[in-house]
Amino acid sequence: MNATTKKVAAKVAPVDATVAAGKEAVETVVKAGTEVATKGYEKAVAMSKEHVEAAHKAGTQAFKGYEDMVAFGKDNVDAAIKSGTILTRGVQDINKLLFGLAQAQLEESVAATKKILGCKSVKDVVEVQSDIAKANYAKFMAESRKLADMSVKLAEESVAPIAARVAVAVEKTTKPIAA
Repeated sequence: MNATTKKVAAKVAPVDATVAAGKEAVETVVKAGTEVATKGYEKAVAMSKEHVEAAHKAGTQAFKGYEDMVAFGKDNVDAAIKSGTILTRGVQDINKLLFGLAQAQLEESVAATKKILGCKSVKDVVEVQSDIAKANYAKFMAESRKLADMSVKLAEESVAPIAARVAVAVEKTTKPIAA
């Protein structure tokens, strides 16, 4: 092992330690995001149940009998559960994408650092950095589009069950008024 190789190896060791710490930090963030989404979903389900119970207590005339109220409430809860399930899966998919991007970025940073440390002149360093910047920009644009598309699709899919139940509720409550 010559002197240059020893210098490069000495400079790469801290980078490898940083990569390991970065991976651990990303895993922690993904886990925390999933926990927050689960708690939010549970809170939404509890609030939906409270609203159904409050409507029942108010004795709304739009519902004809106890059976209608129970069936309507059950359908609402089912829609909330379906919506929450879709949202949870979507958030998990987005978290996986983000984790994969972070992991790939860390690996690319290590490779870029090694490449830069291997340069023999300032001109070589500038060329390598320029190439890296161009590649990172192109990747950023592509991944941003993918993330935006996933987010829009998730929003549309997760709202659909609730929107359908709102339409049913509007129909049930406006029908007696129109009649």
